[in-house]
Amino acid sequence: MAAGNISSGQIRDEPWKPERLDGGDGAPIAQAFSMLQVRDRVVIKLLYEELVREEDVERAWYQWRRLAEEGRHVPLWRVMAGDGTLDTDVIFAEAAKAYSFPFVQVDPAELAAFLSRVKNRLKPEQWKRLAKMDVAPIRIITESPSEAGRLVLATHDPGRPDLFRRLKKSGFANFEVWYAPSAMIRDIHQNYGAAEAGLFEEHEDLAYDLGTMDEESTIDADLDAEINRSALIALFERVLTEAVRQGASDIHVFPNAQRQTEIHFRINGELSVWRVEDRVHPEAILAVIKDNSQNVDRFERETSQDGFIQRLIDEAVIRFRVSVIPIANQRIELRSESIVIRVLDDRKVIRDLGKLGLGELALERFNWAIRQPYGMVILTGPTGSGKSTTLYASLCQIISPKINVLTVEDPVEYIIPEVRQVKLTHKFGLESALRSILRHDPDVVMVGEMRDRITAELAIKLANTGHLTFSTLHTNDAPSSVSRLMKMGIEPFLIAYAINLVVAQRLIRTLCDECKHIEESPDAHRLKHLGFGDDEISNGVFYVADEGGECKACRGTGWAGRQAITETMPFSPAIRDLIVSAGAGVNEDELRRVAEEEGMLTLADRARQLALEGATSTDEMIRVVFTGL
Repeated sequence: MAAGNISSGQIRDEPWKPERLDGGDGAPIAQAFSMLQVRDRVVIKLLYEELVREEDVERAWYQWRRLAEEGRHVPLWRVMAGDGTLDTDVIFAEAAKAYSFPFVQVDPAELAAFLSRVKNRLKPEQWKRLAKMDVAPIRIITESPSEAGRLVLATHDPGRPDLFRRLKKSGFANFEVWYAPSAMIRDIHQNYGAAEAGLFEEHEDLAYDLGTMDEESTIDADLDAEINRSALIALFERVLTEAVRQGASDIHVFPNAQRQTEIHFRINGELSVWRVEDRVHPEAILAVIKDNSQNVDRFERETSQDGFIQRLIDEAVIRFRVSVIPIANQRIELRSESIVIRVLDDRKVIRDLGKLGLGELALERFNWAIRQPYGMVILTGPTGSGKSTTLYASLCQIISPKINVLTVEDPVEYIIPEVRQVKLTHKFGLESALRSILRHDPDVVMVGEMRDRITAELAIKLANTGHLTFSTLHTNDAPSSVSRLMKMGIEPFLIAYAINLVVAQRLIRTLCDECKHIEESPDAHRLKHLGFGDDEISNGVFYVADEGGECKACRGTGWAGRQAITETMPFSPAIRDLIVSAGAGVNEDELRRVAEEEGMLTLADRARQLALEGATSTDEMIRVVFTGL
């Protein structure tokens, strides 16, 4: 079977194994590939792309086995690179892809200008050492104007295990290593460096492959050496970049019991596996993330830590909030930590309430409430329900040079122009901030969350003294927010006359218009239980997501994003009378009944509307707003 006859189905559906060949002593070569299908993805990719032939692999395999018998554990692809008959650039390029090294793509004129500037800044001895290592400077990258920048060094073999050590020994400190063809490296040294005859040497670094790990291998004693490898840094930077490009809200990184590092993205509210890294020790990957996060100590493993990262990605400044906590693991020798990175992309801040997906009446009530001269607007819902997004959109509607808008947040997630955002610290807590704000001449105040009685009293005081105030609560629906404030110890008459509007919110996924399809024979009993009327069940058309399909628009997820569903309860005279006359406890059911009579759509009502419009599915309704079904 020739390499050209290998079908894509064989590669993707099951591991490819040669059906012929014998090792000479009865050991089938298929046995070797049974191991290599996991250990050496580079060779499998080379075969799959038809860049090498089966006989090339067979020839290298014999050499690989001889080296193994001598105790030299060499990746098969490196043996092939030293074969002498194959295109080494092709092999090293595939290895660089497998190990997540960035590829150099530069404009020749820009490269020439950079090299002209840097030529005399490197010592002749440094140029000679770089030439011996087949490494050349390519560019300087910076994340911010205040940063000195990192030097990008390119080589045809960035995965050499000793490369970082040798570069540091040559006087290079803040740098990254990328892949470039060997011809480009030679041209740079011939035109700009101190290349001399005999300086370029063939590498024989066959004894070790970056991160290759099996049951018999041991982790490097010097963890710093592993952390500093360019592949780990490149992987970390790629995680951040891909999370931004795929629209992820959070990145989860944690080790499992198999000594693998799992990397998950939360997209459209659901976690999905982005990568399971099994080539390096989990502690090394976690340490790289901690080292690249501000205010995080890599050597602290016994307590939680909060940090911060900022990067320039696709010409936009993206901020990342880092949370580190220690976790248990089945392997007691593995010091495990979980890292969650929140992606804070200011480009995703919605500045128009109309784009949140609110219903017509809800949008009208919201616009009325946020344009009052004083009073409070409260957003309720669990963590991750989009409360902050709605609050930011509300502020953007009323921002003006004529008013002083202040926010008190912990932490400040998105930067809003023309708003003074107060950052809380251990020295400057929420209570102190609110008392200070009262003396800071505010017109509009946003309090991130009312967590206790003191905070709630101060926020309501702001609302009752001529300030428009926004805040959030963790309750399940709009009427229960009144009960929550009463349980905090807030007087009913203060609640009744301080609040303009309470909005309960959830985020519901919307179907991809390109691939959604009609639900065949929907369960009428279930639809009835979800609150659909007989006419809606008989005449309505319900859609489902094509999850796992091949749609390019949604990348096979079946979903096109999320939108808010809300129930908005304005404090009408009838609602205020119920609260004031309630005494120690308010009747939530009665509040809900009056609010619905006055036109409030519940979360379930709004979800049903979206399902009938074909914007979401009944399964998504159940996931977001129904329980017990």
